[in-house]
Amino acid sequence: MRRALRDSGLSLAFLVLFLVTIVAQSFAGLAETNEELAEHGHAALDWVQYVTSSDFVVDVAENWQSEFLQFFLFILATIWLVQKGSPESNPPGDEGPGPDSEQRTGAYAYADSPRWSRAGGWRQRLYSNSLLIAMGAFFLLSWLAQSLAGVVVANEDRADHGEAPLDWLQYVGSPDFWSRTLQNWQSEFLAIGVMVAFAIYLRQRGSSQSKPVGAPHYRSGEES
Repeated sequence: MRRALRDSGLSLAFLVLFLVTIVAQSFAGLAETNEELAEHGHAALDWVQYVTSSDFVVDVAENWQSEFLQFFLFILATIWLVQKGSPESNPPGDEGPGPDSEQRTGAYAYADSPRWSRAGGWRQRLYSNSLLIAMGAFFLLSWLAQSLAGVVVANEDRADHGEAPLDWLQYVGSPDFWSRTLQNWQSEFLAIGVMVAFAIYLRQRGSSQSKPVGAPHYRSGEES
């Protein structure tokens, strides 16, 4: 058990952090929502009502879709684009998906390589892009959840002001939707850009996301 916990420590730690923060968010959001309901003379919600409400779903999905978009674009960009000196980048000259000999696919696969990496045709192509596909799917699903919950929240607000409701297409084309969406996207793109650039010159001893402390600034990725 101890070895299993050690071997999965990184994913387990972030799973625990995720669960703690989303539960904390639910209670903070419930308190804020009930304050607003009280101001308008409405009855308060209990916790179950709040976490199944469109208000909670839109806040959660709004953050999720921007995070998955960040990883989707970063994975895609690092296939073809490089940043000399960054551990987040392939070395200059190694752009592209790489040959089978380097990727250990097909005839070059190890005996214990994943089965679909040893296969040919569509199975190898699918598995070769499975991480990008998964991140793209999570982004689209969370974006859809955000938009569907968001139109409910927006129409509830419009009803309070005596305005006509919007349909889904009207909502996803509205300034409110894109203002909320783009403010999340720009923060994710800034964070990635800062990480890529700062990691050229700055170090964190022991982290897989950093070059070795004594590695020259010009070395990139596996060159380090």
